[in-house]
Amino acid sequence: MVWTPLHAKIHRTIRSRHLFERNQRLLIAVSGGQDSLCLIKLLLDLQSKWGWHLGIAHCDHRWRCDSEANAYHVENLAKTWGISFYLETANEPINSEAAARDWRYQALSAIAKANNYQYIVTGHTASDRAETLLYNLIRGTGADGLQALTWQRPLTTGIMLVRPLLEITRTQTEQFCQEFRLPIWEDSTNQDLQYARNRIRQELLPYLRENFNPQVESALAQTAELLQAEVEYLEKAAQQLRDGALGKQCALAVSQLEAAAVIEHEENFLTILPLRLNRRVLQKAPLALQRRVMRQVLQQILTDAPSFEHIEKLTALIIAPNRSQTDPFPGGAIAQVEGDWICFK
Repeated sequence: MVWTPLHAKIHRTIRSRHLFERNQRLLIAVSGGQDSLCLIKLLLDLQSKWGWHLGIAHCDHRWRCDSEANAYHVENLAKTWGISFYLETANEPINSEAAARDWRYQALSAIAKANNYQYIVTGHTASDRAETLLYNLIRGTGADGLQALTWQRPLTTGIMLVRPLLEITRTQTEQFCQEFRLPIWEDSTNQDLQYARNRIRQELLPYLRENFNPQVESALAQTAELLQAEVEYLEKAAQQLRDGALGKQCALAVSQLEAAAVIEHEENFLTILPLRLNRRVLQKAPLALQRRVMRQVLQQILTDAPSFEHIEKLTALIIAPNRSQTDPFPGGAIAQVEGDWICFK
């Protein structure tokens, strides 16, 4: 085996960030593109050092005429490498990026659960991290959206999603694939400029590289890395503040619902209403934590992610006059000031 600087870097990253343990079962999401081929080659080469059991999963969205041939290509690679292969094909063509992502993670989770894999591993890179930061910034977001691609996060109970290549750029994965002559399957949809992410990749980032910073992808990825640690800290601080404002019994109920990921939002809504927040506790906190508390509460009572407007009108009640109230949130709940309390009904 040829040991490259990229092998050494990923080996150090996995060890220092505690991404995987030894002798674990890893399910690698492989599209056939350069990033996923670079990922599976690196993990195959590191397998002897870690004792992993590796499997390859491929998701066919059926949105290209060559998608079936693409799936066969990945399956043949898995056979060549002697790795278990799993294929999930969409019943209907999926044409929305968001819908495709949701379906893909559901499919990967089902494969992992059925075959006892503890980790799902994807080939997201520093370039993807930079694109996600720009995409969310353009649409409007807070720090959470800017650091959305994290190293790892729980996907379902007992299954962790891991992204080991977040410090590697797409240029580096391309060079790695060329060095080892890996057979990349070119995805024609990556050139389709109707997708916003492709316009960021093909037009915006090259412009920024040429006119502002030749290392813009790495710089933006580092920004996302810094924001990730800050978001984790703020979320924990906001949760402590929220628990103090809710009171022990209600805080316990909300925490139990957060831990029960299988419970649907509609059930959460019925279970935790009515609830109330102590305004005196919240008034002592900085605005950043106040907003995060309101966001956390709204995430429990709304079926969709709360908007900036939802969070702001709820935060305004912290210092609003008695009997002030919001207009109904989606689903019909309202929040009203009753003395020292913000009450949800």
